[in-house]
Amino acid sequence: MTNKIFGTDGIRSTVNKEPLTASTILKVAQATGLQFMRGDHRHLVVIAKDTRLSGYMVEPALTAGFTSVGMDVILVGPMPTPAVSMLIRSLRADLGVMISASHNPAEDNGIKIFGPDGRKLPDSIEKEIENKISNLEESDLVNPANLGRARRLDDAPGRYIEHIKSTFPKGKTLQGLKIIIDCANGAAYKIAPTVLWELGADIISIGDDPDGHNINKNCGATATEALKRSVVDNKAHIGIALDGDADRIIVSDEKGNIVDGDQIIASLARYLQKENKLNKNTVVTTQMSNIGLEHYLTKKNIKMIRTQVGDRYVTAEMFKNGYNLGGEQSGHIILSDYGTTGDGLLAGLQVLSLLVDSNKPASDILQKFNPVPQLLKNYRFKNINLLENTSVKDCMDTAEEKLSKAKGRLLIRKSGTEPLVRVMAECEDSELLISIIDDIILCLKENDT
Repeated sequence: MTNKIFGTDGIRSTVNKEPLTASTILKVAQATGLQFMRGDHRHLVVIAKDTRLSGYMVEPALTAGFTSVGMDVILVGPMPTPAVSMLIRSLRADLGVMISASHNPAEDNGIKIFGPDGRKLPDSIEKEIENKISNLEESDLVNPANLGRARRLDDAPGRYIEHIKSTFPKGKTLQGLKIIIDCANGAAYKIAPTVLWELGADIISIGDDPDGHNINKNCGATATEALKRSVVDNKAHIGIALDGDADRIIVSDEKGNIVDGDQIIASLARYLQKENKLNKNTVVTTQMSNIGLEHYLTKKNIKMIRTQVGDRYVTAEMFKNGYNLGGEQSGHIILSDYGTTGDGLLAGLQVLSLLVDSNKPASDILQKFNPVPQLLKNYRFKNINLLENTSVKDCMDTAEEKLSKAKGRLLIRKSGTEPLVRVMAECEDSELLISIIDDIILCLKENDT
């Protein structure tokens, strides 16, 4: 087992391959439990999962690990990731864990850990947990009389449903709106339709029949063809797609045009600004956000701060400096007035609130700017040090120089969850964009030895 097991968003891997084997999962739980012991009280951890078959392996391994170091465990079953964050605070828990690989296919799974404040762990704490995993001893385990206990919390979905509904303006309903909701065969397959129906919408659910293997498969926020088709065919006012753990959202307007996270951020930022509710007139995004968003916000006198890729970095910047809106192009939207992490359903309700107030088609209110042409390609690498290769560095320098002259941007980074190099560039010259990306991918292939 390598010492580096945490990536951009917790731990993620193909199931039954390191670091996602049962034995390593047990050690992760033990080390994490020891990390968060902070007094003599009975310590408590909340564990939720999405709909992957492998959740039945990961959940008991985590439970065994936490109880072996004296932590009590509350199991809530299939629930969205942001529900874990909410339940930690509601139950005064010491810790929360979401078992999910988010938008990845069913053969993958992952572990997302939240601290007592309901926020994802910073890099420094993850590093301390990794060190503990490498140095676990039998003496770290409690005696039999002090073992933790585990129980299920049957009303957890209801608690989260009421929390989410409370973020929708009082006195307002969704009556008269026909909404397509794509649940990605994931964690929100029951909760999301229930919330929208209870608020009065006429709903059509798709991606709501999980079988353990079909999470994110041709559905959800990363595969929107079914959503767009359903919106147009059913003459719906809007479509909402969540991902496997429901912490991100992608929208389709009534014409079947996709509205990504950047456009959602633009719409919400402008609304909050008009209501004098946009803290410090600032939004937080990542290096992946389209430069078109930045241009739009600048024209509206809204400052945009970029962080490294990952919603936890956006959240950290927001809470550090008191900003209340941030997110990622991929659809993680953080509204810190209501929660401490990305929440697809919560963001969806705020978008629907805009739709109700405007009395206009979704296409009129959600397409705020024309994106600058942007191209992203992934390269699956074999050599972990590929980006340190001299020829690769020279190639990147050449590409940056060309894009700089075209007033564009280049971003090359390793994925934090897969053995991929992500190559993203943007500029107004589409032909130049394609040429630069192709040259970089070719260079990576030629030097990946």
